[in-house]
Amino acid sequence: MTLGRQLRRPDLPTAGARWCAAALPAGSVYRFLARERARLFPAELFADLFQATGRRSVPPSILAVVMVLQRLEGLSDREAADRFAFDVRWRYAAGVADAVAGEETASFASTVLVDLRARLRRSADPDRVFRVTTELARQVGLVGVRRVLDSAPLEDAVATQDTVTMLRGAIRGLLRACPPELALKVRSLLQREDDYAAPGKPACDWTDRAAREALVDALVGDGYRAHYALRGERLDARVAEAAALLATVVGQDIEETDDGRFRIFDGTAPDRVISTVDPEARHGHKTAAHGFDGYKGHVAVDPDSEVITAAEVGPAATGDAAVAPALLGDLVPAQGEPAAGAVVYGDSAYGTGTNLAWLEQHGLTPMVTAQVPTAPGGRFAKDQFRVDLAAGTVTCPARVTAPIVGARRGGGRARFGAACSVCPLRQACTTSARGRVVTVGPHEATLAAARARQRDPGWRADYRATRPKVERKLAHLLRRRHGGRRARVRGLLRVAQDWKLLAAAVNLARFATLGLRSTASGWQVQPA
Repeated sequence: MTLGRQLRRPDLPTAGARWCAAALPAGSVYRFLARERARLFPAELFADLFQATGRRSVPPSILAVVMVLQRLEGLSDREAADRFAFDVRWRYAAGVADAVAGEETASFASTVLVDLRARLRRSADPDRVFRVTTELARQVGLVGVRRVLDSAPLEDAVATQDTVTMLRGAIRGLLRACPPELALKVRSLLQREDDYAAPGKPACDWTDRAAREALVDALVGDGYRAHYALRGERLDARVAEAAALLATVVGQDIEETDDGRFRIFDGTAPDRVISTVDPEARHGHKTAAHGFDGYKGHVAVDPDSEVITAAEVGPAATGDAAVAPALLGDLVPAQGEPAAGAVVYGDSAYGTGTNLAWLEQHGLTPMVTAQVPTAPGGRFAKDQFRVDLAAGTVTCPARVTAPIVGARRGGGRARFGAACSVCPLRQACTTSARGRVVTVGPHEATLAAARARQRDPGWRADYRATRPKVERKLAHLLRRRHGGRRARVRGLLRVAQDWKLLAAAVNLARFATLGLRSTASGWQVQPA
């Protein structure tokens, strides 16, 4: 397929374009895209996605506008195609308000959007639309050296499955992935009376505990037999992926009893796969009381212009601090000096010792809250003990001092042991028969400095005035249920691509509000 180029239209606007130009407000994203789309999305931006010969594509500059508006309005591909065909604002933004039925730019099938996203995903620059917005913001001077970080849950686009459904689904997936001869070999070793053809749960009397246990044991047995059938075989990528998923599902929730049977153990395995339809989705917790299934979207925002400078997606179980270095790549380039005077704001999710040490190592000033230590039952928390790192000791509220015994990976523990048995403050400190133990982390000094810093009234005033701006930006990103709080696609790679496209769309809407426009001398901010 070759690159389609938008036809040149007469300068005289049509009735629809004149109506939009008069009716739409100055800060409308439709007006902004209609005026600037050729500068934002030139044909050359997408040239690498197409061949030199072949059938002509729908101009990707039009599709880029449609994808941006689709993400802003939270529409499916079918809804976006319909909106483009019948909404004059969309056609005005795409520059085809005067197209008539029969022309190539009058409408297109929803599969065209699917094809362009797939081409972008396979390319060397899959997030080019988002990159265009961040580069433009830096070019105009909208991006400084301050960043605010935060994350939001992205609920998965599939249903969370129970263990029985995942066991059977993983076996079915392996049989579908195998070539006919190998699938026949695998099937010949399976012993359950099940052809593994129909989806869903197997038939079982779910009120009978013995029947449930027998079903789990039989499914796990078939899973092991399926893997045994693959021994010595050369597996292609698809079969190997299905086999790995089956091994994960069989191993994550199952334990073997003393009599050699398999059963589901109590509890939840760490990093547990929750669906064979989307194996990369995970259980996550935004707070202790708020759990979700899926992924976590992360953003870095310039608090002055409220432009999103970076966007990433990670598994739901991954902590926010682990993604912070990826969000701050523009402040800490791989080669060269870090940005002078750079400041990073974040809540306590980013206040881990490791992340605070990384920020200081790279010359970034941390305006990040460190969580204050707590203890169950209102007992003495860790901050009521005096930790002397120079002397290698910890002194408790009763003025008993214990040495810090170093750990292999840094830090250590101070054990008060027998001293607690005769301590008058024991009930307010610990209930352990072995006495109180205080753990000293490898970044204890960094955390202590951060806790002392955040008690300063000036520090808190700056933090409270700046950090909430990222909450407003997340509200812009998540205001639509479809494609906002709930992912529209499956798989980490696709969800990340969709999240960055949404970030690009929100940036473009922000540019329209700020009055950004191109002139003969370049881009300028011209507020209305």
